[in-house]
Amino acid sequence: MQKKPAGKILVVDDDATSRKVLARTLSSTGYECREAKSGREGLDLIRTEPPSLLLLDFDMPGLDGAQVLERLRSNEDPAIAQLPVIMLTGHGGEESEVLCLEAGADDFVTKPINTAVLRARIETQLRLRSMREQLQEQNDELEAWRRNLERDLSAARLTQQSLIPQKAPRLPGWELAACYRPVIQVGGDIYGWLRMIDGRVLFWIADATGHGASAALLTTLAKLLFHHGTVEHQAPVAIMQAVNADFSSIFGARSFMTAMCVALDLKTGRASIVGAGHPPLLILRHDGSRELVESCAPPLGLAARDQFVRSIVNLAPGDTFVLYTDGLYGGSDGAKSRFTPLQLVEKLDRSARSAEAQLTQLLNAAAPTKGNGSLPDDLAAVVIRRKK
Repeated sequence: MQKKPAGKILVVDDDATSRKVLARTLSSTGYECREAKSGREGLDLIRTEPPSLLLLDFDMPGLDGAQVLERLRSNEDPAIAQLPVIMLTGHGGEESEVLCLEAGADDFVTKPINTAVLRARIETQLRLRSMREQLQEQNDELEAWRRNLERDLSAARLTQQSLIPQKAPRLPGWELAACYRPVIQVGGDIYGWLRMIDGRVLFWIADATGHGASAALLTTLAKLLFHHGTVEHQAPVAIMQAVNADFSSIFGARSFMTAMCVALDLKTGRASIVGAGHPPLLILRHDGSRELVESCAPPLGLAARDQFVRSIVNLAPGDTFVLYTDGLYGGSDGAKSRFTPLQLVEKLDRSARSAEAQLTQLLNAAAPTKGNGSLPDDLAAVVIRRKK
């Protein structure tokens, strides 16, 4: 079997004897060599078929080595502009070395040429070239992966946006405002509302573990489970038990999700609340008093059936309650301390004109959009206010 050439080398030298001896010597050691008797001829050969490496004589009539290098390095084709070049010079000393390197050479060899030294330097430059090419291939693969990821995340974002309600329902006597801000295009928070058979409205919110596409898939599941649970059950405890049972049957204890739901009677203002490892419900009364309703059960996927307990509150005209995920605790930039539920409920203002205004106040306090700070976590919040 014929041995594959170790590399294609172009020898550019106006001295025919030196050029041919050098090409013959390198060919005998496995390199594939071509020759050019001038800088201009060398440039023509390079444009036709770029070699792996260029051996370039510094002193030549017409275009000398420095001028050839200048044209090479300014070429628009990276394969030509980044071509490894070893300069051949008959001048010894540091000044000659500096001239070769300043001209753009990767290395130099002084005449008369020591074949062993030249081969070692050729091998070094070819090895560096190979490493650069491998690095470029890896960069290209990473860029292609990034573009594919961006496309996938964009598609996932559109899908998740279709799952999250974009328009508040008409609730006679009530106002509703909602917000969702993922850390990246998609996230692990989701909320929704459902009309129950008995006329009540079920408001629910969930926060899946993690971020990105995997968490977004869990939110898709959460919506399906809450819808399915509401069809089969009317009591919030039973709904949460059903969601937990389905979630656990799918994932076992390998994943979990916090959640809270509120079954609200729009006419009476009576609300039944069930939480599973979720941040406390915030309540602002019309008289300025504030309350928290804690979750009694562990997160979905970790809770036992008998751990779900409902809490009952009665909401009078002017009262507000807030469902939210822990992203509302803030702490962006790593410099700002995180809010506690008590501090968050203190941010609610009963004099605000609407539920939308109250939501804006919360977001401005805990997660302002100004500046370059990024959210430390996905954020979702739903503010429901009974009209006076």
